Amino acid sequence: MRPYQLTLYKKMLNLRFAFDVANSSESGQINRKFDSLARFINMHVAGGGQKENIQLALVVHGKAIFDLFDNESYQKKYSLDNPNKPLLQALMQNNVRVILCGQSAAANEVDISQLVKGTEVELSAMTAHALLQQEGYTVNPF
Repeated sequence: MRPYQLTLYKKMLNLRFAFDVANSSESGQINRKFDSLARFINMHVAGGGQKENIQLALVVHGKAIFDLFDNESYQKKYSLDNPNKPLLQALMQNNVRVILCGQSAAANEVDISQLVKGTEVELSAMTAHALLQQEGYTVNPF
């Protein structure tokens, strides 16, 4: 570990970041933006951070909402299992909040029963980000 990494981690009590995803992956592909959260966790733990001090939220809207489908709903739309489901489950097991934009869901006639279990729904993506900011989350720009 580099000396600057040690100094950085000594100063950080908690990392609270929200990731915003609006673009879907290609059918049958993992959404690279979802994968970014796993890489973020792995990178910081490998660098000496404490996993319990990393709190992430994934705010999903636009066409990316279909990447939150459970296998049955994904199969109806794309004729194959959702490759994002195992990743989403692993993220949620590592304290990542997965939040669906209710406006995108309503516009696309998506019901929460169609989603990977554990997915939260908020009134809108904007509302989700505003509430997360009140809880100390900042938006990750990448």
